[in-house]
Amino acid sequence: MNNLGFAGKIARAFINSKLTPLIVGASLLLGLFAVKMTPREEEPQIVVPMVDIFLPMPGSSPQEVQERVVKPFESKLWEIKGVEYLYSMSRPGLGIITVRFLVGQPMEESLVKLYNKIMSNHTLLPPGAAEPLVVPKSIDDVPILALTLWSDRYDHGTLRTLAGEVADELKKSENAAETEIKGGLPRQLRVTLDAPRLAGYGLSALQVAGALKKGNSSLS
Repeated sequence: MNNLGFAGKIARAFINSKLTPLIVGASLLLGLFAVKMTPREEEPQIVVPMVDIFLPMPGSSPQEVQERVVKPFESKLWEIKGVEYLYSMSRPGLGIITVRFLVGQPMEESLVKLYNKIMSNHTLLPPGAAEPLVVPKSIDDVPILALTLWSDRYDHGTLRTLAGEVADELKKSENAAETEIKGGLPRQLRVTLDAPRLAGYGLSALQVAGALKKGNSSLS
């Protein structure tokens, strides 16, 4: 018993002291008081700036969009101070980059830095690419319900058309804030040029492509 170390001596002092039960009781009371008085919120608002960047490139394949638009902008967006994650997706004619900043970063300041970075690297856009669209997102903008449509009988185009009808019905609900369709094949037109007839009208393939590009618009 005489060879107790420093910790052993402190423990023996508390064991033999009559104040120990009082200290334990006071600690429990303080803990209960803290639990009772600490403010609580059912849905605390956590500031996590998230931004979607839409990079349109009409007429391009997903591989072209990824290599010519998404990757160059990803390398530049990583240079922004406070960026924690980058998520990207490429599909025909469109690339999407989701930028997530560190928790606690001011939303307005993060948007300003993002806009400045995109505008200062505007020359990275290849010919044929449209202007980038920046859409801020809230931490509450999360999917609540995801529906998957599949079939062994119908093709991707038919399934997307059916998904559009389902989305229209969901929009009629009072609690539905936003619906989005992913996947499937949207409606497309293929234009086949007749070289002799073009020559007869005095037109070139580039002129036809320019006319089609002017009529090809995507509106939100």
